Amino acid sequence: MTLKRLMAALIWGAASATAANTLAAVDPAIKAYTRTSGVSGNLSSVGSDTLANLMTLWAEAYKKEYPSVNIQIQAAGSSTAPPALTEGTANLGPMSRRMKDGELSAFEQKHGYKPTAIPVAVDALAVFVHKDNPIKGLTLQQVDAIFSATRLCGARADAKTWGDVGVTGDLAGKPIQLFGRNSVSGTYGYFKEEALCKGDFKANVNEQPGSASVVSAISNSLNGIGYSGIGYKTSNVRTVPLAKKEGGEFVEDSEANTLNGSYPLSRFLYVYVNKAPNQSLAPLEAEFVKLVLSRQGQEVVMKDGYIPLPARVVEKTLADLGLQGAAGVAVK
Repeated sequence: MTLKRLMAALIWGAASATAANTLAAVDPAIKAYTRTSGVSGNLSSVGSDTLANLMTLWAEAYKKEYPSVNIQIQAAGSSTAPPALTEGTANLGPMSRRMKDGELSAFEQKHGYKPTAIPVAVDALAVFVHKDNPIKGLTLQQVDAIFSATRLCGARADAKTWGDVGVTGDLAGKPIQLFGRNSVSGTYGYFKEEALCKGDFKANVNEQPGSASVVSAISNSLNGIGYSGIGYKTSNVRTVPLAKKEGGEFVEDSEANTLNGSYPLSRFLYVYVNKAPNQSLAPLEAEFVKLVLSRQGQEVVMKDGYIPLPARVVEKTLADLGLQGAAGVAVK
C-alpha cells in the first residue's frame, strides 16, 4: 500500500535521525495543545479494544479542556468501527489495523469518498509467554507453526509442544496452550496477515474477549502463548524476541527496534474519521484529533505503554487534514 510505505519511510527516517537516543520520550518538535473556544456537543467512538484505554485517556484529557463535551466510547473490536462510521453512529473509528477493501467500499458507496485514516500511535504486536518460560526466541515460521493450521509461512512441521520449538527441560514435553482474539479484533486480523501469512488459525486457540484477557490468561498458564499489543504487558508475562527468518537474529520488541523496522510485527494504531474532500473536519472532531497529535496526547501514548509518533508523521498527518500549524509540530 502506498500510504503504508510512505508512513513507514517517515517513521524509519525519523528513527534514524535520532538513533543515538532510546526514543523514550515524546518528540520535542511536537507542540503542546492549546485550548480554543466554541467546542461542545456529543462525540462517539466505536471500534478497537486495543485502543480502548488510549481512547478513554484521551477522552478524559479532552473533557478537561472542554467540560461541556459528552464522549461515549465502545470498544468491542476494530471490525465494529467501519459500519459505525459508515452509518454515522460514531464520529471516531479507532482501529488497530487498516480498513479492508470491502469496508472502504461500503463507506464510499454511501458517502462518495473514502474515510480518512489518522495514525495516532505506534504499536509492537508482541508474542507473550509466561514469565517463567525459558524460550529465547521464535522465528516467524515457528510462530506460524504454533498458531496456524495451514502453515503458509513455510514451516515444515506443526508445533504442538514446547520441545517442537526448541525448549528443553520440564516444559519441553508440555503441549502449547494457545490464546488469542476473535475475528472482530483488528489485532486478530493483523496477526493473521503478518504472522500466519493470511493462513487459518488452529481450532484450539482459546479466543479471549480483549487484549488484557489474553495476557491475563497467559500469566496463569506456564505453557501458554498468545499475542497482543505491547501496551498490555504485565510483570507476570514476558515477550518473545522474534526473527524474520530461520537463522536470523532474534529482535526484542523495544521502542527503538520497532521504530527502526528491525522488529517484524510493528504497526500503526489508527483513528478513522469521516472527512469529505476539500472540507474541514467539524470542530468537535478536529480538536480531538489535534489533542491526540499534540504533546499531551502523545505523552498519553507513552504512559499507556505504546510508542509516540515521530514529529514528521504528526506533521504530515496534520497537513493532510488541513490542520497544520494548529497544535502539532514546532516550526523550525
